[in-house]
Amino acid sequence: MKKAKVIAVEYFLPEGELSNVELAALFPEWPADKIKEKLGITCRKIAAEGEFSSDLATKAAEKHFAIGRIAPADVDFLIFCTQSPDYFLPTSACLIQDRLGLPKSCGALDFNLGCSGWVYGLGIAKGLIESGQAANVLFLTGETYSKFLSDTDKGTRTLFGDAGAATLISAVDCDTELIGPFVYGTDGSGAEHLIVKYGGLRNPGSPRSSETGLCMNGGEILSFSAREVSKSVNALLKQSGNTIESIDLFVFHQANAYMLEFLKTKCGIPDRKFYTCFETVGNTVSNSIPIALNHAIAEGKARPDMKIMFVGFGVGLSWAACMARL
Repeated sequence: MKKAKVIAVEYFLPEGELSNVELAALFPEWPADKIKEKLGITCRKIAAEGEFSSDLATKAAEKHFAIGRIAPADVDFLIFCTQSPDYFLPTSACLIQDRLGLPKSCGALDFNLGCSGWVYGLGIAKGLIESGQAANVLFLTGETYSKFLSDTDKGTRTLFGDAGAATLISAVDCDTELIGPFVYGTDGSGAEHLIVKYGGLRNPGSPRSSETGLCMNGGEILSFSAREVSKSVNALLKQSGNTIESIDLFVFHQANAYMLEFLKTKCGIPDRKFYTCFETVGNTVSNSIPIALNHAIAEGKARPDMKIMFVGFGVGLSWAACMARL
């Protein structure tokens, strides 16, 4: 029986950096060591002026091809999760298909979702594979939130970094589920707590100006996360017939140190089972889970046959959790 499996994860970071020392110069009331203590971040990667989310995701995808993990001709479907697309239209995934030299028989689509996006993408890829529509799905994430941020907004400027990631998901012969089950959630009533209000058709304007950049109500985002994340973890444990003790590793959206410590404690997850990796990249939105997973695999903390729970939460408001075995 064909089952969807996460084969490998690669990522790409831009060369530009924004350090805590530079941020402290913008916000003298928040010195570098205080930023590190509060957020757990020392620097963030920042895309160049002419570098965009599709560029970062494309470079991450090329790593799979460069080592021969898969050939472009063998990709059946391309998925791209981003909230900072190149254009309103065409779909960025169509542009990436051409840049990567994927076959014209390859399906390609974008979906607009943030911090929960990687888990949602796994669900889409699983559906494509296990319904027989695709054998190899290249699932890309890419964000350049830095282009939405104002130098006067301490809450967002200190938090977000740019990145791209590429997750290869393929059909394998297996009798057990390797991805799933899933728990999803949405609360659009909280949309304005994390939003770029201008630049779309409802409110035309440039999202680069200080008046029209990313607006975040950090307190409300924390409250929402505290309210919904533990519920999702418990719901998924019940649905999958697991307990905290039976899960080998938890990889949450890498939001910031304060939030992750709070959620880890509320969910009752032991330190040894809770993986984090964001100190030198910042909050990379939909890229944060695949970047963390890549490092966990490299460090031997995520291994084949381990039960891993992935949890994403944030802009939307949106959240999702799923189980997986590598």
